[in-house]
Amino acid sequence: MLLRRIARPLLASWFVTEGLDAARVPSRHVAFARPALDALLAQTGDGPRPSEAQLRMIVQVHGAVTALAGLALAFGKAPRTAAFLLAALTLPVAATSLPLGKGDKPSPEVRHERRARLVRSVAFTGAALLAGADYEGRPGVSWRLAKARELASSRTGDATQAQVVGTPR
Repeated sequence: MLLRRIARPLLASWFVTEGLDAARVPSRHVAFARPALDALLAQTGDGPRPSEAQLRMIVQVHGAVTALAGLALAFGKAPRTAAFLLAALTLPVAATSLPLGKGDKPSPEVRHERRARLVRSVAFTGAALLAGADYEGRPGVSWRLAKARELASSRTGDATQAQVVGTPR
């Protein structure tokens, strides 16, 4: 359908640009990820704190995978899988935009930027989930299994009825 050919690349464009930005210039993304990661580690007390180089690498890999999945969605290569992967990859971006806790008193500009990133991330996660749920007019696996079971049971019922009808009394 023409709508899918237009809508998927439009949706994917945000993921590709954000992914490339994180892969090429991770410093801004690391600045958002570091406080959220530190707050998470403080609450759970689990695991060592990653170094700046390690966090930079994590951000770059996350960005590269996001860009690749966005390109897959844009070009229609496994679009449902790519869309679900993009939805999952956007969750950490949304998590880094959440308020960090009672001690967190960011400036109004930082608070506004976090809120904008959170709303944008949640919106694109929802859009990616919708794109992933698009069957392109074809039936899904669950529908196909239900129809196969229905067909098998009707064939079994027909065979049983034929035996009963064909049996002399």
